[in-house]
Amino acid sequence: MADWRGQPESPSEFGVLLASDVRLAMRDGAGLATDLFFPADPAAPDSRAAGACPVVLVRTPYNKRSLAMRELGEYFARRGYVTAIQDCRGRYASEGTFDFLVQEPQDGYDTIEWLGVQAWSTGAVGTMGTSYSGWTQTAAAALNPPHLAAMVVNQSGSNAYTSSVRHNGAMELRFLSWAFMEAATTPANARNPELTAAQTAVSAAEWLRRLPLRPGLTPLAHSPSIERWALDLYTRGDYEEFWEQPGFHVMKHWDDFADVPVLFCGAWYDSYTRATIENFTGLSQRKNGPVHLVMGPWTHGSTTVDTTFAGDVEFGEAGSLAGNLADDFPHLHLRWFDRWLKGLDNGVDREDPVRLFVMGAGDGSRSREGRLRRGGEWRGEKQFPPAGVAEVTYHLRGDGSLGTEPPEPTSGGIAATADSTTFCYDPADPVPTIGGNISSLSDQVPVPDALADRIPYEERWASIVKVGGQDQRTGPDVLGAWPPYLPLGARGDVVVFQTEPLAADVTVIGPLSAVLYVSSSAPDTDFTVKLVDVFPPSADYPHGYAVNISDSIFRCRYRNDPAQPEPMVPGEVYQLRIPMYGTGAVFGKGHRIRVDVSSSNFPRFDPNPNTGEPIGRHHRHQVADNTVHHSAAHPSHVVLPVLAD
Repeated sequence: MADWRGQPESPSEFGVLLASDVRLAMRDGAGLATDLFFPADPAAPDSRAAGACPVVLVRTPYNKRSLAMRELGEYFARRGYVTAIQDCRGRYASEGTFDFLVQEPQDGYDTIEWLGVQAWSTGAVGTMGTSYSGWTQTAAAALNPPHLAAMVVNQSGSNAYTSSVRHNGAMELRFLSWAFMEAATTPANARNPELTAAQTAVSAAEWLRRLPLRPGLTPLAHSPSIERWALDLYTRGDYEEFWEQPGFHVMKHWDDFADVPVLFCGAWYDSYTRATIENFTGLSQRKNGPVHLVMGPWTHGSTTVDTTFAGDVEFGEAGSLAGNLADDFPHLHLRWFDRWLKGLDNGVDREDPVRLFVMGAGDGSRSREGRLRRGGEWRGEKQFPPAGVAEVTYHLRGDGSLGTEPPEPTSGGIAATADSTTFCYDPADPVPTIGGNISSLSDQVPVPDALADRIPYEERWASIVKVGGQDQRTGPDVLGAWPPYLPLGARGDVVVFQTEPLAADVTVIGPLSAVLYVSSSAPDTDFTVKLVDVFPPSADYPHGYAVNISDSIFRCRYRNDPAQPEPMVPGEVYQLRIPMYGTGAVFGKGHRIRVDVSSSNFPRFDPNPNTGEPIGRHHRHQVADNTVHHSAAHPSHVVLPVLAD
């Protein structure tokens, strides 16, 4: 990879002037509160620097007055940018009603165009932000605002129906948890302590354990607009026009998307891994851009603090963005904007368009912080997946093995191994979530009175599940787990397939997929697939360590058409083609590649009640006997993108 050190960039030479709560009028008259950070004249700190400046914009539902936003605004203002940080519609100081993603295309467009025509603006506007603030960027870019000139989109969505809000038909419950968090921070509730107390009297986790949510019967009823969109996301399981809005479905609007330089940043354990790769691939094929991609080993949001781990897995100093790709995360943005908003020849356009961290095999020892040492390295590539990657099929077999040889056909009516494996899935006892691509599955954390004025309300939330890479073993800190705390693979509803210990390293880089042949006793059910790297036993981990790499789920009623759900015929065999989140990982010599198949992963996904009713409006559930087939006629398998030696 090209070395960024010593290349020209905007120096930190200006002071900062702040214009607070400037009201930007949207096309419908709503005023969105925007803080404007101006470069100040170093010789006259109370005056704006002379001349026009490029503008960078962040639109956030998380409070523009947070410490992180203030520091970001000052960082860019000191380097010669006007920085605009705006509360999204209906959030904190902004007027109007917040409607999840729906208003962001128009509000983003109007904001960019207002910034682009001000006398202090050069007319070049860049956008940046993480998660929902990434969605606000792509939503606006789908309308192609003329003054949009560059973007840095960190960990955000592409298609809300397939790879974020919903996932191959199932609901990612983080968005219901997020709705509880947003309801507790609405402007109305912030002014009413009684409403705030009502919103948080019962934890979000307890409400998720009591699905389905009913209109008017949860704390969301105190925030009717939030309750409406949250229940829309939960109950609109069929694909319909609702999901094609520009804010939701960026992919549908790629052809109309602004053709500007875009840097997509993501991570292997992010909740938007698949979406980030989809956006990069789709836009780099359609636009001059340029369009670049950074994929690190982190979890959601962790790039912003330059961490070196994901959950319980440690990558060492090489795993940090800081010192490897830039000085820190804001510096990565600065280099992009310096090149494309200021025209500085800093070499960004000559860097590899794809920079990936490939998680290594490591030595598997325990770090001082108690994490598995995995290691890894950064790679610069011209494309994704990299050149030299080939798809390799790993077949599920009846004896629990996993291998590249397909199942043997029956001989004389007798199969070498069982043709199928059946397990019992009970929606009342779903498989617990342990790690993975998760964000916003959070509850409020109690804050001592002495700290109440020092910790902003929106920062008082912590995950209710383990995130990132984790040993697939239950424990007292796993939601839904019970003594004795055993590995997930010991459950009767988890079917495990694994290779023999590997004779050599296997490097996997790219999108993953699975093809399952399944049947069920129920008219509808789900099937889950999880890819696992099994470290051998060691002194630090006598039982070995089974770290999750990627997982997915598929709701069977949508096997043919997500817009036309179809019941299953009990006992009939169906083929499911399941896209999974991509990865960059080395399965080390002596490790095993493992695939776990089940029918639930809670609270990551909503449990299927197995009744065939519209989920979210259902009133009952039933136990299902679910079968995965692995015969020569029905060869269930996963496809891994393996890098040639």
